Amino acid sequence: MRPLLALTLSDLRMRIRDRSVLIFAFVVPLALMFVFNLVFGGTDDLELEPVTVAVTAPAGDRLAGVLTDVVKDLDGQDGLEVTVREGDAAAGRTAVEEGDAALSIVLREGFGAAARAGEPVSVEVVRGDEAGLEADVVLSVVDGVLDQFAASAVAVQAGLDQGVPPEELGALAQAAADGGQGYELRQGQAADEQLDSGAALVAGQAGLFLMFTVSFGVTALLVDRETGTLTRLRSMPIPSWAIVSSKALVSFLLGVVATGVLLVVGGLLFGADFGSPLAVAALVLCVSLAATSVMFLIVRIARTSEQAGIATSIVAVVLGIGGGAFFPVSATGPLSALVDLNPVAALLRGLGITSAGGGLADLGVPIAIMLGFAAAMLLLSRLVPDRGALA
Repeated sequence: MRPLLALTLSDLRMRIRDRSVLIFAFVVPLALMFVFNLVFGGTDDLELEPVTVAVTAPAGDRLAGVLTDVVKDLDGQDGLEVTVREGDAAAGRTAVEEGDAALSIVLREGFGAAARAGEPVSVEVVRGDEAGLEADVVLSVVDGVLDQFAASAVAVQAGLDQGVPPEELGALAQAAADGGQGYELRQGQAADEQLDSGAALVAGQAGLFLMFTVSFGVTALLVDRETGTLTRLRSMPIPSWAIVSSKALVSFLLGVVATGVLLVVGGLLFGADFGSPLAVAALVLCVSLAATSVMFLIVRIARTSEQAGIATSIVAVVLGIGGGAFFPVSATGPLSALVDLNPVAALLRGLGITSAGGGLADLGVPIAIMLGFAAAMLLLSRLVPDRGALA
């Protein structure tokens, strides 16, 4: 064990002194997280501005009055401040042109009669150039009310065609307008919880750059061979397994430290809470092991350190993006199984579980995927003919 520890400490000191390691392990991913935080960090703190809506409705039209009341009732809903000014169409258009109102909604004469008859109705809307998201919210609500009017009219017409008694048509129209919720919301269990956008971005970046970080340890075998260091080590009374194991141990330690730091710092930047430190630590250990195992395959295939660097970049980008480092990836059929076996995706899934309150006992599937991936890569590296460092 002493040769293994001596080689590991020596390699670890060399890797720490290597600025490339620090850049890929910490500087670049933290810089990306900082930029993403600037771009997306404020989206959750969106504040709605007060909005003024000019409404023109024909006098005595009950359905037009209902639509006007719905717009008025938006005031005070979920932080939305809506002021309704009732008047004629010309005044509403002038208010929009002068910036005194964000929207002008004009309901023409016969609006209610046409809606009740199931005939097409037209609503004239003038939207100001400076109108923002608040105006879009009001328009969405108006559009929804018009859909309900149309649904009621269609239901009544269908009832008449089917001979429904007139006294029952009112209830039929009301049922069609209410629509009813076609689904039921239930609180998900811990295993089904997902990370929010900020936490997913942090976890994805940590998983992506983990692949680059661990490469500095194992691929050092190729560098040692090119510089003659490997030949000198072999001439010494040091077991071959200790040389290889020390590189793997350095990769693993670098991966654990870098991923842990990125999750902590990224969590602070995005306000993400990944849950139980013990469960998160287990995930970090397992994903670092899985990432290190890939390097054993690369180092057996690549003839030079340059080839290893290219192969590492390809693997890191494929596994990182495929695992959801930048955006969620959805797939169907056999491809979905491949996506699920991605260790980066398993890391995100596991962190989703821990962030929702799950513990070590809930991480069976993600941990099994990462350990299975590591075992498969190690087995494959033994089966592939060695053309690299130890050839």
